[in-house]
Amino acid sequence: MTVTSTTAADIRLLVLDLDGTIVDQSDHISDSVAQSLELVKRRGVAVAIATGRRYRPSLPAYDLIGSTLPLICYEGGLIRERNTGFTHRHWPLGPPVLSQILDHTERLSLDGRLSVHFYIEDDLYVSNLNDVSRKFFEGSTVVPIVLSDLRPLLNRAPTKVMVLSDDVEIITSLSTQLKNSDSRTRIREYKSSITLLEAFHPTANKRLAVRCLAEEIMALRPENVMAIGDDFSDIEMLEYAGIGVAMGNAPAAVKARTDWVTTTIEEDGVARAVERWLLRDKSDAVAQTLV
Repeated sequence: MTVTSTTAADIRLLVLDLDGTIVDQSDHISDSVAQSLELVKRRGVAVAIATGRRYRPSLPAYDLIGSTLPLICYEGGLIRERNTGFTHRHWPLGPPVLSQILDHTERLSLDGRLSVHFYIEDDLYVSNLNDVSRKFFEGSTVVPIVLSDLRPLLNRAPTKVMVLSDDVEIITSLSTQLKNSDSRTRIREYKSSITLLEAFHPTANKRLAVRCLAEEIMALRPENVMAIGDDFSDIEMLEYAGIGVAMGNAPAAVKARTDWVTTTIEEDGVARAVERWLLRDKSDAVAQTLV
């Protein structure tokens, strides 16, 4: 992509991914990033978060950067107000596709090598705590609710379903079976030996969620939006924004579809992108330290 005609003067909303963008592996946000975001807000630019995290685990970072906008979580599947709990949009998976997933996993997991996770609000229900799921929860404070039969939850509107296995072929087979279902799926590797399949509502993505926030809630246009992200799930959001910035630690395919590439999270990439696009030629001492 080439940079659009959008300028700093047009930007009224800055949308940030969390993990790999402003939050590192220790769940820490650097002082430089926090200070640069404070300067942006003083200039009248609102700051929002669009993350793959669940709602509650997103709140510490949300509060730290002082955002007052609705929080986009679950890869765009949920938009909720922090203070009131009001839900602007929720795109859950429907019972038919949930039943289809369970049908397939029950046929494939006779040896217990699959673990199915239903994400409902901030609760996480798992079909079984096998070796794969135990490894997945290592180091986590999440307390899963074990429920061997997840079918009673079909009408409780899970926002995401995840299937884990140590067998790539099993996950690939499941993904193939779900190609024509009413869901959006992706496969990714976790902790080297675990393969995950994640399923969302087919229209749940960060682009549509950011568009809802910008255009329906804030009465803005795409050219009033700057977005920064680091992963494939951010691409649509970055392409929607008037200025889309990829982190230096993003995959090459993500960088190729954005307007600009900043430095890595370890090098305070968000702070440098903000300085480059929103604070350039300003006299603030903090901004000058980012050059």
